[in-house]
Amino acid sequence: MNSPATSAAASASSSASSALTGPAEPAEPHIESLSAITLATRDMPRAVLFYEALGFPIKFGGSQEAFTSFAFGGSYLNLIVDTRAPVNWWGRVIIYVSDVDALYRKALAAGLKPSLQPSDAPWGERYFHITDPDGHELSFARPLR
Repeated sequence: MNSPATSAAASASSSASSALTGPAEPAEPHIESLSAITLATRDMPRAVLFYEALGFPIKFGGSQEAFTSFAFGGSYLNLIVDTRAPVNWWGRVIIYVSDVDALYRKALAAGLKPSLQPSDAPWGERYFHITDPDGHELSFARPLR
């Protein structure tokens, strides 16, 4: 353990070194994680029913609100009422799940219509796609390894 005198000497040495070399360059910022994605909906009750049928847990809002947030695995999928919805195809949200085939069966049992059956992809994932009522494409996937 360092004594206060040793710590003070180390601090003074570090300050002297900084004075000779100049201030340290700030670290380059980097992307850490995706916190949330927000999708537009014209019809919040219909959209909430869709996401709840797939098992998304509501954290905030609900079918009668203008903004709803579903929380899972440290991330959020948000819905916001917006008169510009539905959208034309813009891309897809990829969500990892514990069991692709079980979620596919759950979607079918809820009367939802995935666009394809679960498949093994050459990039190493098992996945299927489904489109929400506002035209947002979702992919549910799991690494094959």
